[in-house]
Amino acid sequence: MNFLAHIYLSGEDEGITIGNFIADGIKGKKYLKFPPQIQKGILLHRGIDSYTDHHPTVRESTKRLHHKYGHYSGVIVDILYDHFLAKNWKTYHDQPLDEYVQDFYEMLSKNYEILPTRIQRLMPYMVSDNWLLSYATIPGISKILDGMNVRTKGKSRMNFAVIELEEFYTEFETEFTSFFEDLKDFSKNKLQQL
Repeated sequence: MNFLAHIYLSGEDEGITIGNFIADGIKGKKYLKFPPQIQKGILLHRGIDSYTDHHPTVRESTKRLHHKYGHYSGVIVDILYDHFLAKNWKTYHDQPLDEYVQDFYEMLSKNYEILPTRIQRLMPYMVSDNWLLSYATIPGISKILDGMNVRTKGKSRMNFAVIELEEFYTEFETEFTSFFEDLKDFSKNKLQQL
């Protein structure tokens, strides 16, 4: 899953949310340097990633892209799934997405000092381009995929994945909706274990 889903699946706890958001940049046991709630968020993120990577429904989605995008298919599906979460946000949360996203950006600012350098550098772009809100539209997703392609120096060709999104829109959305119910249950149980 991508940023929006990780943030959403953290629940209401600020530390867990921050940890879940920064987790990709925290390798091995380095998570132990952080306060306990942030540690939980990092471990939750790792659990979500592992669960997602092995879920049969997600594999259906990635299989549709694999011939063209190879090992980048999983990253693309994460982004596409965030699109469906954002697009259908009212199904999952009472607070409007624009307010929810603004609250999250404010939370990041408030906790700026604890954020890893990589996230501190990424944050101004994320906020000024409003990545999380832009997930709700196909042009927004297209811009995100363009940015990801640039980061891979054009190797991933992710910028073309909007073609598959539009061609198989119903299939991807159905797969997301089914999978996300399982992922919500998994995340809730994982949080209780941590």
